Amino acid sequence: MLRPMVVSALTMDPLTKNPIVILKEVDGERALPIRIGFLEAHAIASEMEGIQFSRPMTHDLLKNFLDLVKAKLERIEICDLKNNTYFALIRISHKNNEMAIDARPSDALALSLRVGAPIFVSDKLIKKSEITARGGEPEDKSETGKQWTEMLKSLDPEDFGNT
Repeated sequence: MLRPMVVSALTMDPLTKNPIVILKEVDGERALPIRIGFLEAHAIASEMEGIQFSRPMTHDLLKNFLDLVKAKLERIEICDLKNNTYFALIRISHKNNEMAIDARPSDALALSLRVGAPIFVSDKLIKKSEITARGGEPEDKSETGKQWTEMLKSLDPEDFGNT
C-alpha cells in the first residue's frame, strides 16, 4: 500500500555534510529521510523557496516538456530500497495511457514539486525506517538504521531552515 507524503524539510547530515530530504506522512507522524545529491537539493530548495531562474533548470525543462506534449505527471512513488539506494517511479498519463518511468527519488521529488503532483511512499519503506515525530523507536535495527536514528536525534530545528 502507498502512503501520501510531503516534502517536510531539506537539511544536511551533520556527519557527512550531505543533503537529506525528509518526507512526512500527510495523515500521520512517520517520516522518511533520504540522502540526495547537492544539485538535486538545490533544485528542491529553489522550488520550495519559489526562486525563479532566468533559464530553466533540468526539472523545469521536464515540466515544460510534459506541458508541451500534454502529458500529466499523476504522482511519484518512492517504491524500493536496495543496497542503501532508494528507487522511485514517476507515473505519467498521456492520451489515456499510463506510464511509469524509473527515477532517482530526488529527481522525482524536484519534478513533483514543480507540477504539484502527489508523493507516495510504499508501506514497506516506511516500516524499514520507521521514525515518528513523537520520538518512537525505529523498526530498522541494523547499523545503518541506528546511525539514522542517532543523526535525526542530534538535529537542531535551526538545521531545517525556512521550509
